Amino acid sequence: MDDVIGERKADHLEVCLKENVQTKKVTAGFEDVHLIHRAVPEIEREKVDLSTTVLGHKFSAPIFVGAMTGGTQKATKINAAIAEAVEELGMGMGVGSQRIAVDNPKVEHSFSVVREKAPTAFILANIGGPQLVAKYGLKEAKKSVEMVKANALAVHLNALQEAVQPEGDTNYSGLLRKIGEVAQALDVPVVVKETGAGICAEDAAMLAAQGVAAIDVAGVGGTSWAAVEYFRAKSRRDDFSQRLGETFWDWGIPTVASLVETVKSVDV
Repeated sequence: MDDVIGERKADHLEVCLKENVQTKKVTAGFEDVHLIHRAVPEIEREKVDLSTTVLGHKFSAPIFVGAMTGGTQKATKINAAIAEAVEELGMGMGVGSQRIAVDNPKVEHSFSVVREKAPTAFILANIGGPQLVAKYGLKEAKKSVEMVKANALAVHLNALQEAVQPEGDTNYSGLLRKIGEVAQALDVPVVVKETGAGICAEDAAMLAAQGVAAIDVAGVGGTSWAAVEYFRAKSRRDDFSQRLGETFWDWGIPTVASLVETVKSVDV
């Protein structure tokens, strides 16, 4: 199983590096956002401060490198490079799903390298929603956090990708309850993040009710994981999964719409 997951992670990196996996006809929606010009701003430009505090950690600017990778040799190099950058710039980053390292300690360094290279940066650990449903609990959540000495834990939601992926984990039944159990018991904040298909108002409200500290909407309009799985299926001549990936390439809620829905659905 570890070999299968490692191969899949390597596939994901190769596909993202070599293929165009951006959404085709759907954008994140930022082109429809227009800031209001203030003719009398009453500020001094040189005193503008971009720093912000999120989950108790101060960032030099509201920029965060979302969940990336881990579990392979190439992933170690990528994580190390990003960690060095966020440490120098005073930002933060998230690692990819730590499932492979939770089950196989031999590949832990591909994740733990981020804390070695970024001793003071905000680091977000990461486990998958389907793994919480299937077998993970507080023990595995704590192990993921300890592995990277994380400031918070992300539970990623990738139902679209799992549905398209030939070997995907498609059971999401009871996930809300499991998220709530971890959020209540873990000693660091729990963040729930989508992976490119967005969060609707109803889901945001249910997640907030479970006690999550933050929601990363990660709406459609950038990398499409249905597209990534399309290319994986194509290389394996899996016609059914390839058709699924093509059909749902642009599926999801645009980031701007998802952000508005979430902010209006939860207390911030």
